Amino acid sequence: MIDKIKKQIKQFIKENVEIDVSPAEKEEFGHYSANAAFGLAPVLKKKPLEIAADLVGKLKAQRDGIFEKIEAVPPGFVNFWLKPEVLQNEVKNILKPKAKRGNSKGLKINLEFVSANPTGPLTMANGRGGFYGDVLARVLEKAGHKVTREYYINDTGNQIKLLGESILAAEGKIPGKEEYYKGAYIKKLKGKSAKQATAILLKEIKTSLKEAEIIHDVWFSEDKNLHKEREVKKMLEFLRKKGLVEKKEGAIWLGDAVLMKSDGNPTYFLADLAYHYDKFLKRKFDLAIDIWGADHHGYKARMEKGIKALGVKPERLKILITQLVRLVSGGKEVRMSKRKGEFVTLSELLKEVGTDAARFFFLMHSLDTHMDFDLDLAKERSQKNPVYYVQYAYVRALNILRKAKGLKFQVSSLKLLTSDSEIKLMLELVKLPDVLAQTAEDYQVHRLTKYATEFAKAFHNFYEKERVIGASGDLEKARLALVLATKIILENLFDILGISKRKKM
Repeated sequence: MIDKIKKQIKQFIKENVEIDVSPAEKEEFGHYSANAAFGLAPVLKKKPLEIAADLVGKLKAQRDGIFEKIEAVPPGFVNFWLKPEVLQNEVKNILKPKAKRGNSKGLKINLEFVSANPTGPLTMANGRGGFYGDVLARVLEKAGHKVTREYYINDTGNQIKLLGESILAAEGKIPGKEEYYKGAYIKKLKGKSAKQATAILLKEIKTSLKEAEIIHDVWFSEDKNLHKEREVKKMLEFLRKKGLVEKKEGAIWLGDAVLMKSDGNPTYFLADLAYHYDKFLKRKFDLAIDIWGADHHGYKARMEKGIKALGVKPERLKILITQLVRLVSGGKEVRMSKRKGEFVTLSELLKEVGTDAARFFFLMHSLDTHMDFDLDLAKERSQKNPVYYVQYAYVRALNILRKAKGLKFQVSSLKLLTSDSEIKLMLELVKLPDVLAQTAEDYQVHRLTKYATEFAKAFHNFYEKERVIGASGDLEKARLALVLATKIILENLFDILGISKRKKM
């Protein structure tokens, strides 16, 4: 729909300016709003409101326009109201059988997410990047890209050494230290070497992700795929041949970052460069998206510089940082620390609130904001719970269609759908393609849960105000068609979000 509106506008704009069209934030601002006048103002040397008014006049003069009403408002926005028949035609398109698409010409994308160190169980906080990455992969695939879901296993280095020492300390064989991992899970690993413990914990991580219905296509081992294959040393030699490294203070540096420490051991940065060399130059991904935890915030700029040293354009690497999560219950924070052994595991959270609630609650927030996970609300079985509210809309649609068994919907009757609640529901129905397209561009996955909530709100409002079965004449057939279209869109949306399609609640 956004593309259709832009097409209408561009008929009257010769200048090459960016046109932003978006759904109106408030009902009084129309169905959609555009900012074209602001980009044109410095070019045409006119006030934005004057340009907006001129554009409105031209759009109104069209014979084949899609707008029922158009207005220019200060300081220069253009607000649009779509004709009911435009929305009705979109509902018809939703109800048409979809032809299968041919081979995609999209990008080859590597999406790396979760990648928690195998030094303990996955905590509930790992669910944030986990669910985000899972849904982003689905969105990108919908957009026609080929996505490889990848987990990078940090199974060597200091954190694994620390795990082994933590087990020895738990056995009483060496003195304990503040930095050692603690908790019941360490005690269960008594008698195991660091390598054995890593294998056990990695198996538990895979089980937790399976419970969360998060899938990875590739499990990339730092130890096996990089160090044992001598890829880290090859990476250092690659940079040395390009004349990019220097030796000082006994260490080897790339700019202001150490690659090889004075004791001869490689840094994480060198291993990460070898890993991304593998992504870009060996496996030839067009784009790599890395979803990292909040503790990697300062590492982002260094990695972007490192990619440039490999000869890879920096824009081919997208690094997304997940901010911190607080688990809140009874209005108080539930403290978590993997080091101290005080944490809620992802598996425990799923058992407590269910996968659907866990997914939806994490996905409601932008990655770059801190979030409180409200444990009490997530457990509530009422329409106060956002995921319950959305799923209940689907159940209501199913119930109507179940009761209407034997009755027929009729697309030719859609012209009868003109009430306020019907228009609002149709407006939400047509937004999904735009929501998916925007999310595939900017990776703002929380847009999907916001859309799901607004869509559910529009359907609940329709359900409460309009009679479907037993409505007079062809209106019944038209409203049945609208309910069926609602069911189809909700099913598509639930598949992307990874939440279940409940038949009753």
